[in-house]
Amino acid sequence: METNIPLADLDKPAVQRMNDVIKTCVHCGFCLPTCPTYLETGSELDSPRGRIYLMKGVLENTLTMDDEVAQHIDACLGCLACVTACPSGVQYNELIDNFRPKLEAEYARTPLDRFSRWMLSEVLPYRERFRLAVLLGTLGKPFAGLMPKPLKAMLSLLPTKGLPKREDFGEVIPAQGTRRARVALLIGCVQTVLAPEINAATIRVLTRNGVEVVIPRDQGCCGALTLHMGQREDGKQFARRLMQAFPTDVDAVITNAAGCGSALKDYAHLFENEPDAQAAHDFSARAQDVSQFLADLGLAEQPTGLGRSLRIAYHDACHLGHAQGVRSQPRQLLMSIPNVEVVEVPEAEICCGSAGVYNITQLEMANDLLARKVNNIGLTKTDGVVAGNIGCLTQIQRGIKSKGMWAVHTMQLLDWAYSGKFPL
Repeated sequence: METNIPLADLDKPAVQRMNDVIKTCVHCGFCLPTCPTYLETGSELDSPRGRIYLMKGVLENTLTMDDEVAQHIDACLGCLACVTACPSGVQYNELIDNFRPKLEAEYARTPLDRFSRWMLSEVLPYRERFRLAVLLGTLGKPFAGLMPKPLKAMLSLLPTKGLPKREDFGEVIPAQGTRRARVALLIGCVQTVLAPEINAATIRVLTRNGVEVVIPRDQGCCGALTLHMGQREDGKQFARRLMQAFPTDVDAVITNAAGCGSALKDYAHLFENEPDAQAAHDFSARAQDVSQFLADLGLAEQPTGLGRSLRIAYHDACHLGHAQGVRSQPRQLLMSIPNVEVVEVPEAEICCGSAGVYNITQLEMANDLLARKVNNIGLTKTDGVVAGNIGCLTQIQRGIKSKGMWAVHTMQLLDWAYSGKFPL
């Protein structure tokens, strides 16, 4: 059935695109077994096709933007497992990305919900603000039981051993040996504060393989977090500033965080039909996950090993596997390490519950999905977990630390394999 979406509600290109995408859904149900929220609740409205029904109804004015609509749209992780599973090629990401700004504009959230979202958008994308918030949050941990759920969720994700020291990598780190490529590295917002060692390991691995690394001084947030919360104009402002800060005379713009990489590769779509369209298209074309770039370039030097055998579970971050289609490359790099066995996690397509700020705004569902992921990881009987996204690592580490397991980034394990020592 064709939809007749009123053009007054959204800009014309967005409306037409949503109209086109909605038409491609044939309600076959192939998305249901891969949708994390549907698996947990069993509710049709917590499935992709159920949410499409809700979005279609609101856009056609047969449904109002009420609590029920907001509840089920907010519960969507944006993991895009449904896009991978869909035989009809429904680009669900374009629907949810266009609908969330409309939800934010029209739905009356509670004061606490508005405050928590405002705080997230005003703190997480800014490194020094976030660093201060983490330090204050560490002091507030003993009082977590007295705090509202969003604040309690934030505190549960903070490091237990204090913050790592600041890292100043310099602006240009030269390649070792013959230069094979030149890249610009996005160092991220949250990751720079919580786990700067991921960037340090990434730089060492790249330079060891003949890659010169440029780190633009003026780089800020990529906009992924605010875009995920439906704050499109703020997200665009972050994206514009980032594009202006990065040089164009590089072979690639490299990310080591799946959520950021997905956002960068979507700039072309974000700025479609706007004056920034060409610049955004060119920037997106250069964006690559570090595992994708290294696997395509080929290792100049094979890692020597970790001084011991390891059995590891590789976790597919949703925005690396589903959103970017990068699956074989990190596995290829990990399997290049001598005496390392890479084991697949059951239900690998199901999100761990991190999903940007989801494990703060949707704490109960995020915890249910974490428990499901930890149980599946336990079935692998492995020593630890490797993933390519800071959000996944923070979330999973929270769930597996009581089991004596560790969670590290792909580049960290590769870096250790070059040094010949396993430090954990």
